[in-house]
Amino acid sequence: MSAPRSVALPMYLSNRQALQSVWALLARRLEHAGVRSLPNALDWPQDYLAHWRNPRLLLSQTCGYPLTHALAGAVQLIGLFTYTVPGSEGIFCRSQLVARQEHAGRALADFRGLRAAFNSEDSQSGYNALRAAFAPLALKGRFFAEVVETGSHAASLAAVQHDRADLAAIDCVTYAGLERDTPQALADVCIIGQTQPYPGLPLVTGRDTSASELLAVQAALAALVRDAAAAPALHALGIKGFETLTLARYQVCVDMRLQAAALGYPELA
Repeated sequence: MSAPRSVALPMYLSNRQALQSVWALLARRLEHAGVRSLPNALDWPQDYLAHWRNPRLLLSQTCGYPLTHALAGAVQLIGLFTYTVPGSEGIFCRSQLVARQEHAGRALADFRGLRAAFNSEDSQSGYNALRAAFAPLALKGRFFAEVVETGSHAASLAAVQHDRADLAAIDCVTYAGLERDTPQALADVCIIGQTQPYPGLPLVTGRDTSASELLAVQAALAALVRDAAAAPALHALGIKGFETLTLARYQVCVDMRLQAAALGYPELA
């Protein structure tokens, strides 16, 4: 018997129990469809890039920016979940621009010379969309006095809360999940704006996944979001649907980077 395939939904982790419930129901459908070597439980990877690049990956959720850059040619696009949360509309999401309550009502230009936090440079929601939002306001390639890399959206929020940064861009689904499941993470934080829309987090599979397996995963996901048994877990995660789309839709992420560079703002600064 071959080793289990790798499966994870590692991007929105505020409710792991609901994620595991979703996988249990999805795995049942995949097994009935003839997909083999299914794991009993989700992986919780520490090294995301290695996990996504595993050729035996069956299902994972990544970010739109690495999909078009570091993962180009290494994964196949399955589709994406759609969500009910503020800032999400159809296949598109926005990042919430968050600051401390003391900065409520400020315009983006009022943050000139203050500090920004971001999760990582390969993040669409926390870096690329934030860079695009401030590129038109930058002067000689700078806007902020300091930018701080935190490693996660939760850490970026904490940096804003505890006055180590003044502003961060938080994926709207992450923000809504924290608001729902761990509201203390948003204490003394407010939304002062949103970024441009971009396609939501892509669901991907490994390059060795066969065409028939890819179709089986897509069919299972489409059926899952209509399954009454899955409704409580999906509701807990804010998931309302599943859509397939072409890789070309993520050109938006590339365009954001190119447009920022054309404005003389190639890096968040």
